[in-house]
Amino acid sequence: MAAEQPTILATSGGYKPGHRTRLEFNHLVHHAVELSGATGRAPRITHLGTAGGDQRAFNSDLSDAARVAGFDLAHLNLFSMPNIANMEEHLLEQDVVWVNGGSVANLLAVWRVHGLDAVFRRVWEAGVVLAGVSAGSICWFRGGTTDSFGPDLRAVTNGLALLPYDNGVHYDSEPQRRPLVHQLVAAGTLGETHCTDDGVGLVYRGTALAEAVTEVEGKQAWRVTVHAGDGPEAVALEEPIETRFLG
Repeated sequence: MAAEQPTILATSGGYKPGHRTRLEFNHLVHHAVELSGATGRAPRITHLGTAGGDQRAFNSDLSDAARVAGFDLAHLNLFSMPNIANMEEHLLEQDVVWVNGGSVANLLAVWRVHGLDAVFRRVWEAGVVLAGVSAGSICWFRGGTTDSFGPDLRAVTNGLALLPYDNGVHYDSEPQRRPLVHQLVAAGTLGETHCTDDGVGLVYRGTALAEAVTEVEGKQAWRVTVHAGDGPEAVALEEPIETRFLG
């Protein structure tokens, strides 16, 4: 089963504390499965933890979460070598690819070494839902803001660019995020930037933003664009995007 058209769910969420496990999948991960159209069997999901260095302990936590949810979860590890011989063939058999957070700069570099930048375009075009949180959100866009280089956030501009926008994550919870997005958009470093509060996801059908969804009531998505204004300098204009509660 594949989504009817190329689909991406870019989020700042997806997890919650578990009852008998360290964590469980929250509504956003379940929504990624819904978007895939998988029915009649356990949904097939592959997790990539490249941005965090393929931490085996976190992989174990996600495997527990998948067992609770009834998902058939695999892990595509790239450290110290790929654990799957034919990565493209494997990914094309999945319903959802879920990318975890961490260093988006390192993630992009490692993916390109292994040719996954081209692979993911073909996987996306085939209807496998591409999804993820934080670095796993930014990677699908042209770029965004990141702490990959240190505690002072910087721009990253070499994303996979499956989506012709930039991306801001953790927009309401990390104080540097919002002002830096505004600064970078006004300066032209970033273009139109779609941002998510914690718990919010953006659904793209093809390259069009279809809707914003949230697993936390009251959380918001935002569109930031450049505005010439009345003076000589450009400024950033921020507009809210209505969210639909998944709870």
